[in-house]
Amino acid sequence: MIKIEKYSDIDKAFFEGRNFEGSNEVVLSVLEEVQKRKDAALRLYGNKFDVSVPASFEVPQEELKAAAEKLKLEKREIYDAIVYSHDLALKFAKKQRESFSDFEVELEKGIFTGQKTIAVDKAGCYVPAGRFPLVSSVIMTVTPAVAAGVKEVIMCTPPRIHPDDKVEAGKQGAGVIGHAFTGGKPYADEGIMAAAYICGVNHLYAVGGSQAIGAMAYGTESIPKVDVIVGPGNKFVAAAKREVFGTVGIDMLAGPTEVMIIADSSANPAWVAADLLAQAEHDIVAQPILVTPDEAFARKVSDQIENQLETLTTKTIARQSVDTYGKIIIVDNLEQAAEAANLKAPEHLELAMEAGEERSKIESLVHNYGSLFIGHYSAEVLGDYAAGLNHTLPTSGAAKFTGGLSVRMFLKTVTTLRAEADKAGTLRSSAAAGSLGDAEGLAGHARAARIRLEK
Repeated sequence: MIKIEKYSDIDKAFFEGRNFEGSNEVVLSVLEEVQKRKDAALRLYGNKFDVSVPASFEVPQEELKAAAEKLKLEKREIYDAIVYSHDLALKFAKKQRESFSDFEVELEKGIFTGQKTIAVDKAGCYVPAGRFPLVSSVIMTVTPAVAAGVKEVIMCTPPRIHPDDKVEAGKQGAGVIGHAFTGGKPYADEGIMAAAYICGVNHLYAVGGSQAIGAMAYGTESIPKVDVIVGPGNKFVAAAKREVFGTVGIDMLAGPTEVMIIADSSANPAWVAADLLAQAEHDIVAQPILVTPDEAFARKVSDQIENQLETLTTKTIARQSVDTYGKIIIVDNLEQAAEAANLKAPEHLELAMEAGEERSKIESLVHNYGSLFIGHYSAEVLGDYAAGLNHTLPTSGAAKFTGGLSVRMFLKTVTTLRAEADKAGTLRSSAAAGSLGDAEGLAGHARAARIRLEK
């Protein structure tokens, strides 16, 4: 059962970032092999960790298109949902792109400084395909890259056995982790392939795990080196992203998901419980949190959690998350709830309150969160799937210094200088640069600044 505690009794460690990383030695070995042996290393680790090691890694565009057409024919509701989600995400990402403007301004006479926002050339998206293939993560990683204007968007995702190869794999008793089927056609989860086609992926490679991160970071004979890598993954993928940062850019090091809901007595206990369980079912270490000044409401939510767990197909996972990491915090007032949110800096923050002066006040007080969901109908799950927002968000307190994945990740802001001859600003800046060069003992700097002033 979820724990109920008073705010004054909460251990300070609760507000510190949670660290579930590890496996660095294994990951370092994988990355080193990929850097040295390239495709050969991908096959080596594919045999260890995947169900299939295809003869070639790229899944042809024809296969992606066929997967999309099959989904449209056989599961039209899911196909339409992917298209709708992608449309909203693209609209939102394009609006973000518009907010990055180029300019040039004359600071002093003859000194023109400017800013240009330029998309990276190549972006790599990683999409897991384990117990729950994350079709929505295709939308969330690829769409902002496309909206940013990235020339080439590639994707890596764990391989699957091609339908044409299933009979042969069965004969060999292959196709399980530890005994991969080798030499077949490249293939991936059909939902992921369909979403990749809908979202406009240029190249999809059937490679998973930390070896896929290494392939995109360093390049292999089959997979190009990219400029940035984005996307979720397990602890091995997260550790690999940490190690390759600097060689490439990365979006963030995301840990287990978390939600904090600030609710008053106007909230529906069943809705709040459902939102908490929606996060709890992700992972046994997911963290669902409710903060409320109403203890009677807190008890109702606790009862609803127990009732809803009974019919939840993901009960085993959600139960562990709720019992181990879940918490209901009783505060003195909503201002104290906002204080708790700013200390925790949750990935998702919901304000389960009626519109009005009080909600507006709390909205203005909170400032540390990955995404904010305002009002009773703004369920966090809408942000996960189909409201335009990106669901790749900072966890474990990282929302104190960064936001979620956006077009910004695929853009670089560069600066320009244009100085005109014999203008007052040019003369003054050259003189100041020469003096600062002298102050730092850098004679070459000082000379380069003054030489243009010589007649």
